[in-house]
Amino acid sequence: MSKKRFAPKLAVKKGDTVIVIAGDYKGIKGEVKELQAHKERAIVEGVNLRKKHTKPTNDNPGGINEINTPIHISNLMVVDPKSGDGTRIGRKEVDGKSVRYSKKSGELI
Repeated sequence: MSKKRFAPKLAVKKGDTVIVIAGDYKGIKGEVKELQAHKERAIVEGVNLRKKHTKPTNDNPGGINEINTPIHISNLMVVDPKSGDGTRIGRKEVDGKSVRYSKKSGELI
C-alpha cells in the first residue's frame, strides 16, 4: 500500500458512539477511543478484544491482559442521537462552520 499524503475525511470521530455493522462483534455499541486516519481504523471500547501476554516488571505484575485492537471504519456506523440506531453522516454549513448531522433524523452530531 502506498503512503497517503493527507488523512481522509472520516464520518467517525474520537468520542463518537458507534455500532459495529459487520464481523464477529456485529451489533455491539461502543465509544471510539482512538482513530488511526491513515490506516482507516478505529479503536472502539469493548470491540475486537485480544489477549496480550506481558512479562512481569518492577512496575507491572504481568499476566494476560485483554486489549482493544483496531477495527476498520467501514465496519462502524455512528449512532443516531434520537433513535439510538446506526445512521449515515452528512455535512452542512451552519453559521459558517461545517457540522456533521444525522441523515436519519437530521439532528446535529
